[in-house]
Amino acid sequence: MDRVPLDFGGTSHALGIERRSETLNPAAKRCFLRPMKLGRFFSASHPFARVGLTLDGLEVLDLSEVGVQSITSLLDSPDLESTLKRWAAGSLRRIPVSEVCLGAPVEDQEIWAAGVTYLRSKAARMEESDFSATAYDRVYEAARPEIFFKSQGSKAMGPGAPVGIRSDARWSVPEPELVLVFNRQGRRVGFTIGNDMSSRDIEGENLLYLPQAKTYRASCAIGPWIRVGADEAEARSWSIGLEILRAGATVFRGSTQVSQIKRSFDELAGWLQRCQEFPKGSMLLTGTGIVPPNEFTLAEGDRVVIEIDGIGRLENPVIPV
Repeated sequence: MDRVPLDFGGTSHALGIERRSETLNPAAKRCFLRPMKLGRFFSASHPFARVGLTLDGLEVLDLSEVGVQSITSLLDSPDLESTLKRWAAGSLRRIPVSEVCLGAPVEDQEIWAAGVTYLRSKAARMEESDFSATAYDRVYEAARPEIFFKSQGSKAMGPGAPVGIRSDARWSVPEPELVLVFNRQGRRVGFTIGNDMSSRDIEGENLLYLPQAKTYRASCAIGPWIRVGADEAEARSWSIGLEILRAGATVFRGSTQVSQIKRSFDELAGWLQRCQEFPKGSMLLTGTGIVPPNEFTLAEGDRVVIEIDGIGRLENPVIPV
């Protein structure tokens, strides 16, 4: 059921916090300089998901104390960054992250993905199939990007939850990606981490099999946080890292830079939202620039670890589905 967007206008006064940052004490001012991240969390004493704010990834502020019950509604706030800064400088209860279970920071948003946005991705996709190679080459240079539906938000896996490899696939890989987060008005309000699990042999057999190669149970992981208050220039300074562990040992490690994404975020958003509407909001995975060697495939029990500088670390075990 839809929730009415919250009115954040009077919250700072209810908390006894002045709007002007220069009136804050030094400790509160330091809050303004730290990256703000939103997430959803569960605890043993509270079985339903709550929305939290963290400044350091070690403690989470419980935003239910100021009436926030939905991350979707919160992202609709017209002045989200300032609102979060006021709350961060207040006296909200702080819970150690070690004492909660983090969920995917998504509710009913649609999750989409852009493909062939990195030169490395174009090369890898062309290696998958002689049959479809020219299509990948053309879309990298074309005005219109490749954009496809990935997952319903309710189906996305969060931190620690398993991601799946298809039981009918022979060549499965993770795809670590920066994710653009849009509110219900289509405004970009943050960034998170995504894992676009892929069956490369199924996609390589025929482009028409792309939905089966990309969209299946546990094929999408999101989290752990939505980073707010960063612009595209800052995001393009971040690194993306991927590590795959098997029986505790690293079997693959790679990295890339967000700056290597060919298309601007506004361009990708424009194509996503063209002739479309997202009444619950949306997320867009922006493509991968890290591709394991062709002889590598994920196996049951592997652990996939993705890190992005400005956001955090997303780790998931692998299971067959």
